Amino acid sequence: MSAPHKLLQLQPGAAVFYRDRLHRITHIIDLNEVLVEDDETRQVSHAKVGDLAPAVVAPLGGARPDLVSTPDDAWEEAVKRFEVIRPLLDMPYRSRQDVVARAKEFEHHENTLYDWIRRYEATGLVTSLFPRSRSDKGTTKLSAEVETIIQAVVESDYLTKQRKSQQKVCNEIRRRCVNAGINPPHDNTVRNRLKALADEYVMVKRKGWKAADQAYSPVEGEFPGADWPFAVLQIDHTPLDIILVDDVYRRPVGKPWITLAIDVFSRMVAGFYVSFDHPGALSAGQCLANAILPKDAWLSKHDIKGDWPCWGIPGKLHMDNAREFRGNMLQRACLEYGVDIEWRPVARPHFGGHIERLLGSFAQEIHTLPGTTFSNPRERGDYDSEAKAALTLTEFEEWLVTFIVNVYHQRVHSGINMSPLEKCQQGVFGTKDMPGRGLPTRIMDEDRLRLDLMPYEERTVQDYGVVIDEIHYYHDVLRRWINAADPVAPKYKRKFMFRRDLRDISTIWFYDPEVNVYYPVPYRNTSHPPISIWELREAKRQSKADGRRHIDERAIFDAYGRMREIEQNAQAKTVAARRTAQRRKFAQEAIRPSITQSVEKSELAPVSVTVTTPVILPFDEMDDLT
Repeated sequence: MSAPHKLLQLQPGAAVFYRDRLHRITHIIDLNEVLVEDDETRQVSHAKVGDLAPAVVAPLGGARPDLVSTPDDAWEEAVKRFEVIRPLLDMPYRSRQDVVARAKEFEHHENTLYDWIRRYEATGLVTSLFPRSRSDKGTTKLSAEVETIIQAVVESDYLTKQRKSQQKVCNEIRRRCVNAGINPPHDNTVRNRLKALADEYVMVKRKGWKAADQAYSPVEGEFPGADWPFAVLQIDHTPLDIILVDDVYRRPVGKPWITLAIDVFSRMVAGFYVSFDHPGALSAGQCLANAILPKDAWLSKHDIKGDWPCWGIPGKLHMDNAREFRGNMLQRACLEYGVDIEWRPVARPHFGGHIERLLGSFAQEIHTLPGTTFSNPRERGDYDSEAKAALTLTEFEEWLVTFIVNVYHQRVHSGINMSPLEKCQQGVFGTKDMPGRGLPTRIMDEDRLRLDLMPYEERTVQDYGVVIDEIHYYHDVLRRWINAADPVAPKYKRKFMFRRDLRDISTIWFYDPEVNVYYPVPYRNTSHPPISIWELREAKRQSKADGRRHIDERAIFDAYGRMREIEQNAQAKTVAARRTAQRRKFAQEAIRPSITQSVEKSELAPVSVTVTTPVILPFDEMDDLT
């Protein structure tokens, strides 16, 4: 069973485990090192941050609920509570008077706010503010029929350019309920539903994107709140101007894509993700996970000398309007961890100036590498990029991180007149003119974070298991939910949450709503080889090309087998075959939740999970690659 959500507080006086003994942090030395004192012997040790562990594990009163499948009313209530206490969380010298004043403003008792603050600070998660379980758990105040009518009227009458008033919406809901012979909800119930809608979302639907941009976008050229490390991260992706080679024949396989995150305050590179696949939900989520988590293990694995002391939960994520950034998975995950999302206004590229300049700086360095395509044909001239190509994807990643750690972070940045590393240190430790922010809190449960940022599907459980993209999955953990009825609408079957890593779809993660944890569920036919979502789509195309009218699982894996034979024969000859092989190798080496795929339910390693934002259909989370 996975450990409950854990946070590592890195402040003087914080209790930590170091070398399996209880210590307390006495001094912060730099971004990666602290002094700790043994609680019993009083011996002082010099410790790496990566060698520390939380002394206290703070569960959420049980396993964490799934973010996407969480009931909207519970989620909305938790977000409201978070907004009430958010200003108090940021106060370095919070007093009781501050809490009392805030409680009075929102008509709560101060003890209630103290309870919310305690719960949130113990976990750092919005889901910790969910309403407590009640004795009538499982019941709903409104019938499924009334809920359906409310949702339909809100969509058809309120969230439209006609901009009907709230009272007209209430009247229309009452009219439809009366006509159907159903007791209508009170007008206040409807008004509360409308108030719970996100203001920006309502403005987009009622007044359009332009009005929403003017109302909610930042003042041009400014980043309010980018006053310390990780206050604001910008994230974007672009194809790289270099041809890479495979690691078997060392022949060209094509240009990779990079998704990159930059800390606006310090200009430090916060995280990245490189692959041969076009950007999508997976690349956005993996880049953000890389930004939030420590990089020590990756540097050690690839034997790269130097430090990359850049981790933590960002205060704000600034992104463009690409579809992969607007998915439900990414938005809810950000809300869960207290991250605000801000989208770059359309046709105003200067709002992404920091990330654009960083991508430009990297492009200049890449143009010095063998196999560069330069920025345009004129600049390339008669340089044969494919003939000169020499780096594999892994080698390029190692070059990129070496450049980031030992060059870019160390040299003076013209925008801040110092190195990004020095600027970051100033933000953490302060200067004579500016107090330091202190080291950020570390998230210790990396598996949970990666699952939070993983694409998902919703499916019913049948007697044969579950089917996603014609592939059958089964494990005994599903038996309890076969043909389960929807608790709200019993005449329909219940849909469950399944997450999957698009690089390897041989295993999916099933969210069990009864125990609030995730279980790995393998192929029903475990003899099938692991494949990626892109290989699955190509196998489907191949089956259609072979004249198959009905494409089922057998047809897919038959086609996949033929594709592998063709690929192996052509790998020394064609770019496409070599690129496919490199994609597969990269997927097999990717970091994913460290779970066991055993046969018995008792041996499974459940993984509890999280996510956060407006409802978008699950298939929007899948990478749109054709």
